[in-house]
Amino acid sequence: MNQQTLPEHIAIIMDGNGRWAKQRGIPRTAGHKEGGKALKKIIRACKELGVKQLSVYAFSTENWKRPEEEVSFLKGLLKNALLKEVKKLSKEGVRIRFLGQLDAFEPELVTQIRETEEYTKDNSEHQLNIMLNYGSRAEIVQAVNKAVANGEEITEEIFSELLYTKDIPDPELIIRTSGEQRLSNFLLWQAAYSEFYFTDTYWPDFDKKELEKAIADYSSRKRRFGGLDGS
Repeated sequence: MNQQTLPEHIAIIMDGNGRWAKQRGIPRTAGHKEGGKALKKIIRACKELGVKQLSVYAFSTENWKRPEEEVSFLKGLLKNALLKEVKKLSKEGVRIRFLGQLDAFEPELVTQIRETEEYTKDNSEHQLNIMLNYGSRAEIVQAVNKAVANGEEITEEIFSELLYTKDIPDPELIIRTSGEQRLSNFLLWQAAYSEFYFTDTYWPDFDKKELEKAIADYSSRKRRFGGLDGS
Protein backbone atom coordinates (compact mmCIF):
# COMPACT_ATOMS: atom_id res chain seq x y z
CA MET A 1 0.00 0.00 0.00
CA ASN A 2 1.37 3.38 -1.04
CA GLN A 3 1.71 5.28 2.25
CA GLN A 4 1.64 8.64 0.42
CA THR A 5 -1.95 8.05 -0.69
CA LEU A 6 -3.18 6.25 2.42
CA PRO A 7 -6.02 8.21 4.04
CA GLU A 8 -5.33 9.33 7.59
CA HIS A 9 -9.02 9.21 8.46
CA ILE A 10 -11.64 6.81 7.08
CA ALA A 11 -15.32 7.11 7.99
CA ILE A 12 -17.74 4.25 7.40
CA ILE A 13 -21.52 4.06 7.17
CA MET A 14 -21.95 0.45 8.28
CA ASP A 15 -25.08 -0.50 6.34
CA GLY A 16 -26.78 -3.75 5.43
CA ASN A 17 -26.93 -5.81 8.62
CA GLY A 18 -30.69 -6.32 8.32
CA ARG A 19 -30.64 -7.22 4.63
CA TRP A 20 -27.70 -9.58 5.21
CA ALA A 21 -29.81 -11.39 7.82
CA LYS A 22 -32.94 -11.40 5.65
CA GLN A 23 -31.03 -13.10 2.80
CA ARG A 24 -30.22 -15.91 5.24
CA GLY A 25 -33.67 -16.17 6.78
CA ILE A 26 -32.42 -15.21 10.24
CA PRO A 27 -33.42 -12.37 12.62
CA ARG A 28 -32.16 -8.82 12.03
CA THR A 29 -30.52 -8.98 15.44
CA ALA A 30 -28.27 -11.77 14.13
CA GLY A 31 -27.18 -9.41 11.36
CA HIS A 32 -26.29 -6.73 13.92
CA LYS A 33 -24.27 -9.28 15.88
CA GLU A 34 -22.30 -10.22 12.77
CA GLY A 35 -21.88 -6.53 12.03
CA GLY A 36 -20.20 -6.14 15.42
CA LYS A 37 -17.74 -8.88 14.49
CA ALA A 38 -17.02 -7.12 11.19
CA LEU A 39 -16.26 -3.89 13.02
CA LYS A 40 -13.67 -5.60 15.22
CA LYS A 41 -11.93 -6.91 12.09
CA ILE A 42 -11.96 -3.51 10.39
CA ILE A 43 -10.58 -1.71 13.44
CA ARG A 44 -7.59 -4.04 13.41
CA ALA A 45 -7.28 -3.89 9.62
CA CYS A 46 -7.10 -0.08 9.72
CA LYS A 47 -4.45 -0.30 12.40
CA GLU A 48 -2.42 -2.83 10.40
CA LEU A 49 -2.64 -0.69 7.26
CA GLY A 50 -1.60 2.48 9.05
CA VAL A 51 -4.92 4.37 8.99
CA LYS A 52 -4.79 6.64 12.05
CA GLN A 53 -8.48 7.43 12.51
CA LEU A 54 -11.63 5.39 11.92
CA SER A 55 -15.10 6.87 12.42
CA VAL A 56 -18.14 4.59 12.29
CA TYR A 57 -21.84 5.44 12.15
CA ALA A 58 -23.06 3.14 14.90
CA PHE A 59 -26.45 4.63 15.84
CA SER A 60 -28.11 7.64 14.23
CA THR A 61 -30.63 10.05 15.70
CA GLU A 62 -33.16 8.45 13.30
CA ASN A 63 -32.51 4.89 14.55
CA TRP A 64 -34.83 5.50 17.51
CA LYS A 65 -37.68 4.97 15.01
CA ARG A 66 -36.81 1.28 14.75
CA PRO A 67 -38.74 -1.33 16.78
CA GLU A 68 -38.02 -1.05 20.51
CA GLU A 69 -36.75 -4.64 20.60
CA GLU A 70 -34.13 -3.88 17.95
CA VAL A 71 -33.03 -0.65 19.66
CA SER A 72 -32.67 -2.50 22.97
CA PHE A 73 -30.61 -5.19 21.26
CA LEU A 74 -28.28 -2.60 19.72
CA LYS A 75 -27.73 -0.94 23.09
CA GLY A 76 -27.07 -4.32 24.68
CA LEU A 77 -24.59 -5.14 21.94
CA LEU A 78 -22.72 -1.93 22.71
CA LYS A 79 -22.69 -2.63 26.45
CA ASN A 80 -21.27 -6.12 25.89
CA ALA A 81 -18.65 -4.79 23.49
CA LEU A 82 -17.54 -2.20 26.02
CA LEU A 83 -17.17 -4.90 28.66
CA LYS A 84 -15.38 -7.43 26.46
CA GLU A 85 -13.34 -5.49 23.92
CA VAL A 86 -12.07 -2.28 25.50
CA LYS A 87 -9.11 -3.77 27.36
CA LYS A 88 -8.03 -5.72 24.27
CA LEU A 89 -8.21 -2.65 22.05
CA SER A 90 -6.46 -0.52 24.64
CA LYS A 91 -3.55 -2.98 24.78
CA GLU A 92 -3.28 -2.53 21.01
CA GLY A 93 -2.96 1.24 21.41
CA VAL A 94 -6.48 2.17 20.33
CA ARG A 95 -8.13 5.27 21.75
CA ILE A 96 -11.94 5.13 21.73
CA ARG A 97 -14.16 8.19 21.57
CA PHE A 98 -17.93 8.58 21.33
CA LEU A 99 -19.53 11.48 19.46
CA GLY A 100 -23.22 12.37 19.52
CA GLN A 101 -26.07 13.23 21.87
CA LEU A 102 -25.07 10.70 24.49
CA ASP A 103 -27.33 12.00 27.26
CA ALA A 104 -30.28 10.32 25.50
CA PHE A 105 -29.05 6.94 26.78
CA GLU A 106 -29.60 5.51 30.24
CA PRO A 107 -27.06 6.65 32.89
CA GLU A 108 -25.48 3.19 33.19
CA LEU A 109 -24.52 3.14 29.51
CA VAL A 110 -23.31 6.75 29.60
CA THR A 111 -21.08 5.84 32.56
CA GLN A 112 -19.62 2.91 30.59
CA ILE A 113 -18.99 5.22 27.65
CA ARG A 114 -17.19 7.83 29.77
CA GLU A 115 -15.12 5.17 31.54
CA THR A 116 -14.08 3.75 28.16
CA GLU A 117 -12.97 7.16 26.93
CA GLU A 118 -11.03 7.78 30.13
CA TYR A 119 -9.44 4.31 30.08
CA THR A 120 -8.14 4.70 26.51
CA LYS A 121 -7.42 8.45 26.40
CA ASP A 122 -3.61 8.10 26.43
CA ASN A 123 -3.46 5.64 23.53
CA SER A 124 -2.06 7.13 20.33
CA GLU A 125 -1.53 4.38 17.73
CA HIS A 126 -5.08 4.51 16.40
CA GLN A 127 -8.31 6.37 17.21
CA LEU A 128 -11.78 4.88 16.89
CA ASN A 129 -14.60 7.43 16.80
CA ILE A 130 -17.99 5.85 17.43
CA MET A 131 -20.84 8.07 16.24
CA LEU A 132 -23.65 7.28 18.66
CA ASN A 133 -27.07 8.94 18.60
CA TYR A 134 -25.39 11.10 15.99
CA GLY A 135 -27.06 13.25 13.35
CA SER A 136 -25.11 15.82 11.37
CA ARG A 137 -27.99 18.29 11.11
CA ALA A 138 -28.45 18.22 14.90
CA GLU A 139 -24.69 18.67 15.30
CA ILE A 140 -24.73 21.72 13.02
CA VAL A 141 -27.77 23.25 14.74
CA GLN A 142 -26.11 22.75 18.11
CA ALA A 143 -22.96 24.47 16.81
CA VAL A 144 -25.04 27.39 15.47
CA ASN A 145 -26.69 27.81 18.87
CA LYS A 146 -23.28 27.84 20.55
CA ALA A 147 -22.06 30.43 18.06
CA VAL A 148 -25.08 32.66 18.73
CA ALA A 149 -24.57 32.31 22.48
CA ASN A 150 -20.90 33.26 22.11
CA GLY A 151 -21.88 36.37 20.16
CA GLU A 152 -18.77 36.37 17.99
CA GLU A 153 -18.26 36.58 14.24
CA ILE A 154 -18.10 33.07 12.85
CA THR A 155 -15.51 31.77 10.41
CA GLU A 156 -15.29 28.24 9.02
CA GLU A 157 -12.43 27.53 11.43
CA ILE A 158 -14.34 28.79 14.47
CA PHE A 159 -17.49 26.91 13.43
CA SER A 160 -15.52 23.67 13.04
CA GLU A 161 -14.33 24.08 16.62
CA LEU A 162 -17.96 23.99 17.81
CA LEU A 163 -18.67 20.57 16.27
CA TYR A 164 -18.36 17.18 17.98
CA THR A 165 -15.36 16.52 15.72
CA LYS A 166 -13.52 19.72 16.70
CA ASP A 167 -10.15 18.03 17.23
CA ILE A 168 -10.54 15.29 14.61
CA PRO A 169 -9.35 15.76 11.01
CA ASP A 170 -12.01 15.62 8.30
CA PRO A 171 -12.24 12.17 6.68
CA GLU A 172 -10.44 11.84 3.38
CA LEU A 173 -12.49 8.75 2.53
CA ILE A 174 -16.10 7.88 3.38
CA ILE A 175 -17.23 4.32 2.71
CA ARG A 176 -20.82 3.12 2.61
CA THR A 177 -21.67 -0.55 2.38
CA SER A 178 -24.83 -2.32 1.08
CA GLY A 179 -25.24 -0.49 -2.23
CA GLU A 180 -26.94 2.65 -0.93
CA GLN A 181 -25.41 5.90 -2.22
CA ARG A 182 -26.22 8.68 0.24
CA LEU A 183 -24.78 10.17 3.44
CA SER A 184 -27.91 9.73 5.57
CA ASN A 185 -27.16 12.71 7.81
CA PHE A 186 -23.55 11.65 8.43
CA LEU A 187 -20.69 14.17 8.68
CA LEU A 188 -22.32 16.68 6.31
CA TRP A 189 -19.95 19.54 7.20
CA GLN A 190 -16.85 17.38 7.51
CA ALA A 191 -17.44 15.61 4.17
CA ALA A 192 -17.02 18.78 2.07
CA TYR A 193 -13.90 17.40 0.34
CA SER A 194 -14.11 13.72 1.21
CA GLU A 195 -13.86 11.05 -1.45
CA PHE A 196 -16.77 8.58 -1.50
CA TYR A 197 -16.68 4.84 -2.04
CA PHE A 198 -19.87 2.81 -2.35
CA THR A 199 -19.93 -0.98 -2.37
CA ASP A 200 -22.75 -3.49 -2.73
CA THR A 201 -21.14 -5.62 0.00
CA TYR A 202 -23.26 -5.81 3.14
CA TRP A 203 -21.48 -4.68 6.29
CA PRO A 204 -21.16 -8.16 7.91
CA ASP A 205 -19.21 -9.29 4.81
CA PHE A 206 -16.97 -6.21 4.66
CA ASP A 207 -13.45 -7.36 5.57
CA LYS A 208 -9.82 -6.30 5.19
CA LYS A 209 -9.81 -7.28 1.50
CA GLU A 210 -12.83 -5.05 0.84
CA LEU A 211 -11.21 -2.23 2.82
CA GLU A 212 -8.05 -2.52 0.73
CA LYS A 213 -10.15 -2.28 -2.45
CA ALA A 214 -11.72 0.94 -1.14
CA ILE A 215 -8.31 2.40 -0.26
CA ALA A 216 -6.88 1.39 -3.65
CA ASP A 217 -9.76 3.16 -5.37
CA TYR A 218 -9.16 6.24 -3.22
CA SER A 219 -5.43 6.14 -4.04
CA SER A 220 -6.15 6.23 -7.77
CA ARG A 221 -7.99 9.55 -7.55
CA LYS A 222 -6.59 13.06 -7.88
CA ARG A 223 -7.74 15.33 -5.07
CA ARG A 224 -7.78 18.94 -6.28
CA PHE A 225 -9.76 20.73 -3.53
CA GLY A 226 -11.13 23.12 -6.15
CA GLY A 227 -7.77 23.71 -7.82
CA LEU A 228 -6.18 22.36 -11.00
CA ASP A 229 -3.88 19.40 -11.58
CA GLY A 230 -0.48 20.10 -10.10
CA SER A 231 -1.70 23.16 -8.19
